[in-house]
Amino acid sequence: QVQLVESGGGLVQNGGSLRLSCAASGFTLVYYVIAWFRQVPGKKREGISCMNPGGRAYLADSVKGRFTTSSDSPRNEVWLQMKRLRPEDTAVYFCAAQHPARCWDVLASDAGVNYWGNGTQVTVSS
Repeated sequence: QVQLVESGGGLVQNGGSLRLSCAASGFTLVYYVIAWFRQVPGKKREGISCMNPGGRAYLADSVKGRFTTSSDSPRNEVWLQMKRLRPEDTAVYFCAAQHPARCWDVLASDAGVNYWGNGTQVTVSS
């Protein structure tokens, strides 16, 4: 069964840190562009980070300098390390996989995403 499963969300104070995990099964992540999106109710889903099959990562300006993304190919898992969290980072976070793709294209439009996770809630208290 092909699926992506996020974990690691939760409630954290302003300035705190969380690490989200995106674990894949049924397919090999290393061949895909892996992106993280977040969504607040009533707003458009926002692409915030992306990693291409070569391991190069891209981050949106809204999270640059605070978030990083990394992967563990043998474990078929990708992480989003979030530091210096702010209340405006509160959202449901999703990981997504697309192939073939270019990172900036995926961040600009999620219409071509092959697989989505179910999301994990991140809440940052002020």
